[in-house]
Amino acid sequence: MDWIQSDKGVFLVNVLGIIYNPKTRQILIGKRENDPYIKELSWCFPGGRPEYKEDLEFYLKHGIKIKTGLYINVKKVVFAKTYPEKREFLSTYYLCEVLKGKEKVGEQFVELKWVKPTDVQKYFTTSLHPDLLEYIKTLE
Repeated sequence: MDWIQSDKGVFLVNVLGIIYNPKTRQILIGKRENDPYIKELSWCFPGGRPEYKEDLEFYLKHGIKIKTGLYINVKKVVFAKTYPEKREFLSTYYLCEVLKGKEKVGEQFVELKWVKPTDVQKYFTTSLHPDLLEYIKTLE
């Protein structure tokens, strides 16, 4: 099958972590500059595109480690969506907690910031699905 010619069902998958600190009740977000895929993108949740060899959670942990310096525990899947800005992207969001490490800016990020769940929307320049936003607000 020629995937490029397919009119449905072919997406670029991203796995993203909503890294939550239950003690401070804050979420870690990262700032990107000059994103090659979505020019409007600035602040976002850390993660990345998985490969085929391992499961999605393996690549989520790996992506978060290289982008934030943190080792995380993946708690559960909380949401999946496509983007009005780039319909062929499909992101799955996972609730995560830090196991160990100290956050430090890594690959593709220029800044990291812990924010209150109700403040996440103030930073994002791309769409946040209302259902995802409502879930995030319950973490505060």
